[in-house]
Amino acid sequence: MRILIVGGGGREHALAWKLAQSPSCEAIFAAPGNAGTAEVGENLAIHDSNIDGICDAAEGHRIDLVVVGPEAPLAAGLVDALSERGILAFGPTQAAARIESSKWFAKSIMQAARVPHAGGELFDTPQAAHKWLEILGPYDLPVLKADGLAAGKGVIVPDHIDDAHDAVDQMFSGAFGSAGERVVIEDRLSGMEASAMAIVSGADILPLPLSCDYKRIMDGDQGPNTGGMGVYAPPGFVGDPDDVFSSIHQPVVDQMASDAIEFRGLLYAGLMIDDGSLNVLEFNARFGDPETQAVLPLLEGDLLPVLEASARGEALPRDAISHSGRASVSVAIVSGGYPGPYDTGKPIHGLDAVDDSVDVFHAGTAIDDDGRTVTAGGRVLAVTAVADTLAEARGIAYDNVQRITFDGAFHRTDIALREVPP
Repeated sequence: MRILIVGGGGREHALAWKLAQSPSCEAIFAAPGNAGTAEVGENLAIHDSNIDGICDAAEGHRIDLVVVGPEAPLAAGLVDALSERGILAFGPTQAAARIESSKWFAKSIMQAARVPHAGGELFDTPQAAHKWLEILGPYDLPVLKADGLAAGKGVIVPDHIDDAHDAVDQMFSGAFGSAGERVVIEDRLSGMEASAMAIVSGADILPLPLSCDYKRIMDGDQGPNTGGMGVYAPPGFVGDPDDVFSSIHQPVVDQMASDAIEFRGLLYAGLMIDDGSLNVLEFNARFGDPETQAVLPLLEGDLLPVLEASARGEALPRDAISHSGRASVSVAIVSGGYPGPYDTGKPIHGLDAVDDSVDVFHAGTAIDDDGRTVTAGGRVLAVTAVADTLAEARGIAYDNVQRITFDGAFHRTDIALREVPP
C-alpha cells in the first residue's frame, strides 16, 4: 500500500516509522513531514490545513490510505473531502471529530452515555462567565477551557479566583483565537491523569496500551501547559484497562452511533483517576502527541491492516497487533522559551550517538540548505526507550537524552519518576 501521513510532528514520525515496518507498505509520504519522516519516506510541501492540496496529492501519488495525524484537518473535514474523491482515510468525519473540536459537544455525548466526567457550564459572553465565577465563589476554583481547538493549550487552571476572572477576559479577548469564542467552565478534578487510546471501527474497539502524559513545562508539574513534555507507558495506577475501555469508549461510540454519527479512527480519552474512581477530562479524535511516541514502540505486529479496517468500517483484525508487555519512557527535548517564543534553525548534534535500541522521533525539525538537521519548532524531539521495566526504560531514555544537544535545548528530568523511585 502507498500511505500518506498528514502532519509534521512527532506523532506523524512515529506513525510513519511503525507503518513502514508493515510487509504491505510500498511507500510512505508525509505532508508536510519533518526531518524524521524524510528518513522513512518522502515529504510533500503541503501544509496539513490545505484540504484541497492534500486531496490532490493523494490522487497524484496514487495513495491507498491517508492517515490523518492532527486534529485541525479532521475538524475541517479532511476525511469527508477525501471520501468524496474515493480516497480511503483513517480518521473520523467532521461530524464525529466534534468529540474533540467542541468540548461542550463531548460533554453532551458523555452525559447522554452516562460516562463519568466533570460537570460544567458553557458561556458565550464574558459577562455571563464572570457572573458564574462570582456564584462559585473564591474557594470553588474551576477549570476554564476554550470550547474549540487550541492546539492542546486551551486550558487554564487558576490558582486564585482573580486568575479565573483574568482567564475569562483573556479567552474572550482572543488569547486562543476562535477556539475561545465559547468558554466551558467546569469542576476541578483531582487525582492522577492517564491517557487511553483505542482504534475504533463503528462499534468495534481495539484498545492500545495506556499511557501517562506530562503537560507542564517544568519538573513537578509547574509552569504553563505545553503540547506535552514526555510520557510513559503503561501507568501502574489505572487498574484494569479493560474496565476503562468498556466503561468509557464503548458507551461513547454507541451513543454517537445512536445519534447517527459513526466513529471511525482513533478515540483518545484523557482520564483523571482518584482513589479508584475515574472521570473523563476530555476526548481527542486522533492519536495523542506525545503518547503515540511511547505507545507504538510497545506494539508487536502489523498496525497497517488495523488502520485500513477502521477506515473501511470493517471488523478490526484483533490478532494483527499485540502489547509486548514491556514498558516505555519518552522524553521531549524542546526549544528554549517554549511554550512561549523560541528561536529556530539551531543545528542538532548527537543524533548519531543514540543507542540503536532507542527511537528518536522528530517533531519540530527540518533539513537546512547545508544538509544539517536543525530545530524548526517548540517541541523538537522525543527520545523513546523500551525495556522490561519502567525503571530500565527511564534510565536508558535519559542516558540518551544527554547525548543530544542544540542551543537552548531543554527537557524535564522527572518523566515517570512518580512510579520509579529515584
